[in-house]
Amino acid sequence: MLAYELHQFRSAELRRQAADARLVREAVRSRRAARHAETAGDAAEPDGAHTAGPGRRRLPRTA
Repeated sequence: MLAYELHQFRSAELRRQAADARLVREAVRSRRAARHAETAGDAAEPDGAHTAGPGRRRLPRTA
């Protein structure tokens, strides 16, 4: 009988740990989504903004 009660206790503890882990993953996921939405809003530049970014490479001038 003692082994059965220990098994039940351990099983309940593992379920609690799994639920806590799910909550942590959900919180991390929602923070990441909020950060992504925030940066996506910043990326939308207004009209008239310069279009030549730092990634644009030009050919060197010829002599």
